[in-house]
Amino acid sequence: MRLIIVRHGESEGDVKKIHEGRADLPLTEKGLEQSKQVADFLKKNYKINAVYSSTLERAKKTGEIIAKECGLDLIEEPMLMEFNNGHLAGLSYDDAAEKYPDIRNLPVYESVYGQESLMEFRQRADVILARIMFENKHDDTVVVVSHSAMINQLFRSFMMLNVDSDVILYTGETGVHEWLVTDRKKLIVMTNYQQHLGKYE
Repeated sequence: MRLIIVRHGESEGDVKKIHEGRADLPLTEKGLEQSKQVADFLKKNYKINAVYSSTLERAKKTGEIIAKECGLDLIEEPMLMEFNNGHLAGLSYDDAAEKYPDIRNLPVYESVYGQESLMEFRQRADVILARIMFENKHDDTVVVVSHSAMINQLFRSFMMLNVDSDVILYTGETGVHEWLVTDRKKLIVMTNYQQHLGKYE
């Protein structure tokens, strides 16, 4: 199975420099164009069998554009949503820092400020990744559109890293990761491919 993991295009939250998370903000015009570019890249380079997406608007719209370009129906999946950042959602970085100070060394099973715990976040990634792999054939190519933090959790799940691993997988706007699952091994084929963006990068 080939898994193509894609981050959504530029959103209004990216431009406004706010804690997005579960704040459901749309793509910018630039983000819409980025989504069209990644959709064109995927159609030209892969035979896509299914497209899954987070239900948050910025990822959902990116997923809709990709699915339409590939002649498929989008599969909306709430479990692919970004980290539930609770009370921080929609706040500027400065306001959030003042109202909700960062708490270091919090146990993975605990949470603050109405957020989900790190363990809950990782379990969500484990479940949806396993389900996507179960629902599709071993030779399918599946696109998964999500968010930067969730993509990190999917990566850690895929690589069976510890829940509190400090390994970070960077993903830019419409960055593409390609993972391959065979009978014998898991392969990281490509990370954060963005050459499809052309004039924007």
